[in-house]
Amino acid sequence: MNRQERKTNEKKIFSPYMAVVCALTLLAAACFVCFSYSVSFSDFIQTYIGGPIRFLLAKLTNLIPFSLAELLLISSPVILAITITVAIKRYSSTWKLTFYFMSRTLSVVCIIAIIFVFGFAGGYKGRTIDKKLDIDRKPLSAQDLYNSAEYLSKRVGELCEEINFVPNSYSLMPYSFREMTNKLNDAYDTLSEKYPFIQNFNSNPKQVVLSEPWTYTHISGVYTFFTGESNININFPDYTIPYTCAHEMAHQRGISREDEANFVAFLACASSDDPYIQYSGYLSMYEYVRNALYSADKDLYKEVVSGVDIRARYEMNAYSRFFDKYRENVVADVSGTINNSYLQSQGTVGTKSYGMVVDLACAYISSLQNEN
Repeated sequence: MNRQERKTNEKKIFSPYMAVVCALTLLAAACFVCFSYSVSFSDFIQTYIGGPIRFLLAKLTNLIPFSLAELLLISSPVILAITITVAIKRYSSTWKLTFYFMSRTLSVVCIIAIIFVFGFAGGYKGRTIDKKLDIDRKPLSAQDLYNSAEYLSKRVGELCEEINFVPNSYSLMPYSFREMTNKLNDAYDTLSEKYPFIQNFNSNPKQVVLSEPWTYTHISGVYTFFTGESNININFPDYTIPYTCAHEMAHQRGISREDEANFVAFLACASSDDPYIQYSGYLSMYEYVRNALYSADKDLYKEVVSGVDIRARYEMNAYSRFFDKYRENVVADVSGTINNSYLQSQGTVGTKSYGMVVDLACAYISSLQNEN
């Protein structure tokens, strides 16, 4: 690099690009603090600023047939090696060039943080979904759990009549992954008409290529806010995939909290006109409520379990056998700790928040039963 080139690069340290990044970073930091003090402000940012950001990112990455987030993760060692090599060769001769390089590198981190704050973080501090739906979320008795589990079990049994099963084993999804996502997009169209706070647009969730090794982390899906993609682990049994996909699509549509994304996924599956997607939603929610009932009252738990359709019982037993291979491992412990820490940093109770969907589901089911 000659002297003129070096001077040119040194002048770029305080470029308009860096000025904009610095200004947006400071603004994002201020907004992030304000989220903790104002629910209305959080909702405003999540809806009117975050909505267009999530939409634009989803539409851009929809054009890519694979997961950009997965590609970035897989290639990260190569990217890091190239970055270090370039830094040593081209930007280590003077402290100004080093500062120039470090400032540009830091700007990438800042942009990711800006996208997170304006595109997703407000959802953790905004109005809770029970208030948006005007349902009474309250502490649950064992009887409440039993009533909801029985309702879900009945719906699962009805849907089993329309599902194809391997004898004494798991169910079979009767269409491709792409057809499933089209059906889920239709379900979200229906759901957003009823509940306008759920953002409405079509998206293409991505199948993760490394799904089998990813299963060791116990993660079935991830929404990557900086690429706008719903990434789905397709190594899990068929019946879990529509519900998992609906969960990540809920995040994509601005539902940040895990319990609320689980609940919206249930509503979306239940809103579908496809029996297999409905089955996925009802059986997945049944498992959540059943597990909570086990902790509350083992006698009522046994009564509910004995009444569920035998085909669904075979399904759940097949899942348990499938998961035995991945159940205990260090990778799962590490990923669980990281996920728990991230969720706690956003003001939730961590990974326990996934199971808090039971409160929402039971309140919702109770409101349905009262209407009838």
